[in-house]
This record gives sequence, C-alpha cells and structure tokens, in this order.
Amino acid sequence: IKQRKDSVEQFTKGGRQEMADREAAEITLIETYLPKTAGEAEIVAGVKTAIAEMGSPTMKDMGLVMKNAMARFAAAGMRVDGKVVSEAVKKELAGK
Repeated sequence: IKQRKDSVEQFTKGGRQEMADREAAEITLIETYLPKTAGEAEIVAGVKTAIAEMGSPTMKDMGLVMKNAMARFAAAGMRVDGKVVSEAVKKELAGK
C-alpha cells in the first residue's frame, strides 16, 4: 500500500491522472484484505497502557516501550503505522 501511495503521488505530479486513479483503485482493493487499521485514539490508548504496565519508563526506555506497544497491537490483530506509534510514545514519555 505504501508503494502504491508513492506511485499515486508520482503519477499525479507527472500529470498521469489515469495511472494515479488505477493505483488508487488497487489500494482500495488491497485494503479489503488487510486487517483493521488502528486509529490515532486507539494507538494513544495502547501506548498509555503499555507505559502503565511498565511502571514509569523514561525516554531511555523508548525502544522497550515501542516493542511492548507494537506487540500489543499485533496481538489485537491491528495494523499500525510505526511512525505514529513512535510519535505517540515520544509524546507520552516527554510528559513524564
């Protein structure tokens, strides 16, 4: 999906709208077969839960928090964007 989104962007920039439309249609088709994508609120809630289970991790423990949060989402059968999870972890750990 990520590769197809890049293709849509490139085709649109290059003035090839028919190619961009075809790639967008393929994205829609592929998404029907993928597990549910977690929303931002679900990601933040999952990160907060992972942090709470660990006690009081610091920014040094970011890698461990990421690992636990990603495992939690995988166990729930949710697809998540690692960048969004990383940003949520940084935001939560920075507040401590």
